[in-house]
Parts: sequence; structure tokens; C-alpha cells
Amino acid sequence: MELIDVDDVDVVDMVDIVENIRIPRQIHIRRNLFNIYSNVEFFRRFRLEKGTALYLLEKIEHRLENFHNRNNSISPMNQLLLTLRAYASAGHFVAVGDFVHADKSTVCKIVSKVSRLIASIAREFIYMPRNEVEIASAQNKFYDIAGFPRVIGAIDGCHIKIQSQGGADAEIYRNRKGYFSVNVQAVTSADLLFQDIVARWPGSTHDTTIFRNSRLMHRFNNGDFGNSILLGDSGYMNLSYLFTPFLNVQNDGERNYNRSHVQSRVKVENLFGVWKRRFPIIAYGCRMKLENVLCVIVATAVLHNLARLRGEPEPPIENLIMEHELQQAIRDGDIPLAAEENDLGYDYRRHLVDIYFSRL
Repeated sequence: MELIDVDDVDVVDMVDIVENIRIPRQIHIRRNLFNIYSNVEFFRRFRLEKGTALYLLEKIEHRLENFHNRNNSISPMNQLLLTLRAYASAGHFVAVGDFVHADKSTVCKIVSKVSRLIASIAREFIYMPRNEVEIASAQNKFYDIAGFPRVIGAIDGCHIKIQSQGGADAEIYRNRKGYFSVNVQAVTSADLLFQDIVARWPGSTHDTTIFRNSRLMHRFNNGDFGNSILLGDSGYMNLSYLFTPFLNVQNDGERNYNRSHVQSRVKVENLFGVWKRRFPIIAYGCRMKLENVLCVIVATAVLHNLARLRGEPEPPIENLIMEHELQQAIRDGDIPLAAEENDLGYDYRRHLVDIYFSRL
């Protein structure tokens, strides 16, 4: 190679020389993330146990395969674990990429792809009671909590922070606390399992609007769950199958009703807390395109159910996350609605109080 005397080269020629210098091609050595960590270290980093990660990979691996090995491409298992790591580390993709020497854009693409695949199997893990046996079991479990009859689920909304999507419709995602969010409707079982989730409405949308436009309301109107009921807070309308608390308690029957209602409905708030602690990206917010955020929300709900169905404990808090900051982030997603009496037609609560709670 001929040496160049920089004293004989003008500025324009020097720019051409610098621009023509090629960056050497980088061949990364990919670590096997599944094998390098002990069971305890794996659980702390990826929020799932190794057996659950293998079980999940079997569900989606056929759509993650790489058909070449150029530049030692990221394996399906590492793609899954990078996604789990992103969920566990509040979405800091640069730090996540350091695990396998991948840049931020690569990690974002992988998280988007894997989240879509996990969300695509949601119906296998998230469902309302499907037959009379499951309905009866759900009712019995809720009755054992505080003696509230016929309940199969507790419903509420939860705000997941997002970045501004820009454009003419950006402000519809700004909620009443002033930040941009998606208002997620969820129904929980007594076992803290997602039974239904709706993740597509802007943060400014009222909980009642989401429910009115949901397939779940149509199913209740259609009688799919018999005489079963949901429990919701005062932000919802009071229906024959959705019971809200009394705002102005006037007697012991209403007092007993409200006490049982609160103790049973708190399960949905517990669900949100456990979900966000397991996957801090849901508590702190997701800095991705909206369509990818919605997939992440559903995917983490699937993983939450999968972990609970397999009997996994709640993972410890990440070292890079402060406990008090996480708890504040969880509280920020709880935006209570103004309480109001909102009865449609016959007061079904009054009937239940008269025949049941007044006799306790």
C-alpha cells in the first residue's frame, strides 16, 4: 500500500481519503444466553424459569428460525431471551443489545417480531370461562374471597405510558394525568389470571366507552356466561351483569355489599401490580411504535398467565431498578375516574342487597 504524505494533500483530497476508508466487517461471537446462567441468575434476568422459556420457545420457534448463519445470526432462543430482557429492564434497548453484541435497531426489530408472535397465541392462555364447569369454578373462587355470589371476574382499566406518536391524532393519547398512554381494559380471575384484555384505546378514552365497544359486553348481553357478573369500580355503568359499589351507603345491607365488593374487586388491582413488577417495561412505559407497544402489552399478559399457570414465583426487582421508583410507576398507571351513580333501568344491586347482603 502506497504511503501518503498528508502535507502534499489538500483538504478536499483528505476528505475523499477518509470517506473511502472501509470499516472492517465485524463477526460477533454470540453467547448462548440459555446456558451461561444458573437457574437463579436466569430467572432474575429474564423473569421466567428455564423450563417455561423452553416451553414458550416450542410455541413460536418455527416462526423464528434463521435460514442462514451469515455473521453468526442471533438464534431463536437468544431472540426470545433478548425480548424477555427488554421486558425486564424497562425497555433500555442499548443495554439489552450488549448481551449478544447487537445494536439498538436490531434489538428493536427482534422485540417487535417476538412480541407479535407471543401475542398471536394469546387465546391459548387468556380466556373467559368456557363452559359451565369453568364458570362454576370461577364463581366459587370469588365467593371464597369475601362471600360475593356469582362473580366470575373483576374489571378495570390500566394506563400504559407511551411516547407521543405525533401527527394530528397525538393528543387523543394524552390522559387526565397529562402523559401519553394506552388505556388497557382487563378482567382478572380470583387467581390473578388475565381472562380478557383489550389493548388498543387511547389514554383519553373512558373505561365505560372501552367496555361498551368490547366483544366482552356483547358476550354478556348474549348470555354466554349465564347469571354470572363482573365487578367494576364507580367509573362503570351499573348493569345486570356488571355491579359497581354504592356511593352513598344507607343501611347495613349496602355496607355489607360494599365491603364484599371492595375485597373481591381488589384482585384486578393486584393483577396489575404483579404484572408490572414482573415486566417493568409495562410500569415505566414502552418507547416503540404504537403497533409494537400494543403487541408488547398483550405479549406480557400472555407471559404473566403462563408463569402463574406453571406455578412460578414473582421474580425479584432488577438491580438497575429502584423499588420506590417502580412502585411510583405502578401507581402512575392507576387513574381513578370520578365516581358517579350510573344505573341503567332496574337496580340489580338493590335486588341482590335485599335477597342476600341484608341477611348477613
